[in-house]
Amino acid sequence: MAETRTYTVAGMTCDHCKHAVSNEISAVGGVATVEVDLDTKLVTVTGEGLDDQRLRAAIEEAGYEAS
Repeated sequence: MAETRTYTVAGMTCDHCKHAVSNEISAVGGVATVEVDLDTKLVTVTGEGLDDQRLRAAIEEAGYEAS
């Protein structure tokens, strides 16, 4: 069953930021899609069996902090 998680990720300002976050999150198991909105600073992740700690770690690996 698909689930959705949304994170606020401050500090993202450009396409490079968007791609860095998307690439790190996409590598996490179970992730089907990643949507990054630079205007609202929201990252929406959908997939199955999503692990909150792994998703937050992926965002941190990209150089940002999720709240």
